Formats: sequence, structure tokens, C-alpha cells
Amino acid sequence: MNADTLVALTRSHSVMGKMLQDLIDDAGGQGFFWQIGILLGCLLVAWPLARHVIKRLEARHETSSFALRLAAVSLERAMFPLFAWLLVLVARYALAPFASVSVLRLALVPLFGITALYFAFYILRRVMSASGQLHGMLVLVEKVLTTLVWLGMALYVVGLLPDVIHWMESVRFPVGGKHPISIAEALMGVIWILLTVLVALWFGSWLEERLMRARTLDANLKVVLTRIAKALLLLVSLLLSLSLVGIDLTVLSVFGGALGVGLGLGLQKIASNYISGFIILLDRSVKLGDQITVDKYTGIVSQIRTRYTVVRNGDGETLVPNEQLVAQSVQNHSFSGTNVRVAVRVQADYASDPETVIALLQDAVRDVPRVLPEPAPAAFLVAFADSGIEYEAAVYIADPENGKLGVQSAMNRAIWRIFQANGVSIPYPQRELRILPGAGEPVAAAAVPQD
Repeated sequence: MNADTLVALTRSHSVMGKMLQDLIDDAGGQGFFWQIGILLGCLLVAWPLARHVIKRLEARHETSSFALRLAAVSLERAMFPLFAWLLVLVARYALAPFASVSVLRLALVPLFGITALYFAFYILRRVMSASGQLHGMLVLVEKVLTTLVWLGMALYVVGLLPDVIHWMESVRFPVGGKHPISIAEALMGVIWILLTVLVALWFGSWLEERLMRARTLDANLKVVLTRIAKALLLLVSLLLSLSLVGIDLTVLSVFGGALGVGLGLGLQKIASNYISGFIILLDRSVKLGDQITVDKYTGIVSQIRTRYTVVRNGDGETLVPNEQLVAQSVQNHSFSGTNVRVAVRVQADYASDPETVIALLQDAVRDVPRVLPEPAPAAFLVAFADSGIEYEAAVYIADPENGKLGVQSAMNRAIWRIFQANGVSIPYPQRELRILPGAGEPVAAAAVPQD
């Protein structure tokens, strides 16, 4: 639909410019009060219908995410004006052959505008509110949209909307040296692009919600399918919107070539991280919830994003580039299962029997909180060090997402207590200083021959 068609449709509307005049002519007459009564009746009938649908929506979204509940609020608020608009619309066409319906025609305008506004809010919140960082942008977009809708309704009621559209059609400006376009055409192009993109993003969010609920799909596969679907939907929506606006898609070939050169030269790292993210998700070498060690960072994989992976530990969250997880060695503590090994090392003096120390270590760490009984705790003689014999006590835990430092601290405290109770001492570094005989005497200076 171009601007000329929109102008023709708007000018052909029979109520345009006559709505207020018809209302003034009917004011005070018997038909005027009958219309008000019918309008109030429609509103009273719409209220329980809307409440019934709202309760069902609330029950359906009770356990949903915050973003979905936030979007559902707008959908619930749209129910009353929607039912009221439908009832008033039926009453308007039913009474039109017999009496004046100026009040009902006027009431249809705000009811339709408010309904469309809340449905637009619902789509926007479904698309944008999943990220907390977009909350401010969402509020701004809703305020701008509200202002434009009420302004359009006001112009429609007073009959100035055709004049405004005609003025926007008459003002033209050149673009790229080709035929000039009008403000109306540019505005329609922007509207089409926004509508198609929003619909694509909304459908992508809906598809993501359905995929995340599927129990037969792997978590990584869900993320891969969601990202591919969103990318394809966004691409199709952009191409469709450009076609609707009238832009020749062949001009995008130049842009595609430039983009390819840019990816090859200046965006190598970004492209590498993007592809590495898909490799990680597809080969499932690293999954959500795994405890990994990469470079000097150890933690739980909480997110696998397009460019980076979020590793969470006690110090916060670390953003590790996906390329690093593919090109470098990664220690995945949860690769073969969810249980993670936790070990501490301690030294005992050479006077203590190694078999006794190993048994004490096993008894000490067996009752530490969070330690699994199977696999059973184990202790090992690691090395004969300078000051004493070095041992290692190892256990397994099933909740690595809660961290390992607390378990290691409890193991060390338990080992200290059992060593103290059984007379096993932990040696400290010892150094012996030997002074050789005559080492403290001054060395005689050698005689230097004189000329």
C-alpha cells in the first residue's frame, strides 16, 4: 500500500470531517440518549467477557518468565476495549439503517485505537523485554507510539487527517540522485520495515519459547535452532519489507560484496567467534552448566552467546571469546558427568606412618558437607618433599555450580582437626646453615709485584 492509495482510502471515508458535526446535530435529541444507552450497555457486556478471558490468560502465564508476564499484562488490558469495540461495531451497523449513530461512530475511534495500542505493546514487550538493558528503550518506544496513536485519532475525528497526508505527499526530496520521494512514502517505508521486523522478532520469541519447552531436544540444539530461526526470520522480514517499499533488491549485491570484504579483512575475529559459537553448540564439547577451566579462569558455563561464553564463578562472570574455547585447550570438569572432583594437598612429617595418614585423610573428608559417598573419598601419597611427605585427599561433589572453595575449606579444617587429635604434625620449611671451619677468617691479600 503506497501513500496515494492511503490518501484515496482516507478521502473516501464517508465519516471523515463529518463526525463532530453529526454529533453536534444529534446532541440533545432522543436518538442521542438512546445511543449513549446502547454504548453503556455494550461496555457493561464487554466487562465480564473481558474479565473471563483475562482470568484464563493469568492462569496460563502464572508460571511463565518475567518477560512473558510483562507482555501478558498488555494483552490482558487489550481485552476490554477489544470486546467493547466489537459490540459497538455490531450495534453501529445494526442501527445505521434506522437511526443516527454519530455517538457510536465516535466511540469506535478511541476503542479501536486503544485496542491496537495495547496489542502493539504486547508485541513490543514480547520482542524487547527479554533483555533488561532494553527496558528504557521499551518505555520510550511505548510513549512515542502512544503519542502518535492519540494524535492520529484526534486528526481523524476533526477531519484533518486527509489534509495532513496530502501535505506529506506533496513534500518531496531527492534520494541518491534518482526520482524524489515524498515524506508519506518515506514514512510508509519505515512503517512497513518496523512492522515486518517486529512480527519476525515476535514469531522468533514465540518459537524460542516452544523450543525451550521441548524435552526431547538437547539444550545446545535448542539454542542453535533458536538462533538460526531468528536470523532467517529477520533476513526474510527485511527483504520482504524492502520489496513492499519498492526498493530493488539487486542493489543489495553491492552491499553483500562489501560486507564479504569487510568480514574477510576487518571482522575476522568477530566472524571467528560467531562460527566458533555454533561449533561449540553443535559438537557439545561445552554445555550449559559445565564446570570448565580455560586459560586462568575456572567456573560454571551459564550462557553461550553468539560472540562469547559466560563463565560464572565466585568472583563474578567472565566473558570468554568462543574462539578461545575452540582453539585452546579447555578442561571440562563435567564432560563425563555432573560430578566434579575436588582435591586438597597437605604435608605430614616423616615420623608419621603413611598408611595411618591416608586412613585419617579419608575419614576426615568423608563427612564434609556436599561430599558424595560414591565415588568414595580417596587419599594418595603424592611425593616425598623437602620438609615432609605430601598427600592428596580427593572427593566428588554433584553441585559444582555452588563453587568448590567452600568444600576445600571444609576439607582443610577437617584434616587439621583430625591431625591434631591423632598427633600428626604438619611440617614447616626447615633450613640448616653450616659454617665450615675457617670460613669466617679474612682471606690474606695476594702480594702485587712492584716495578
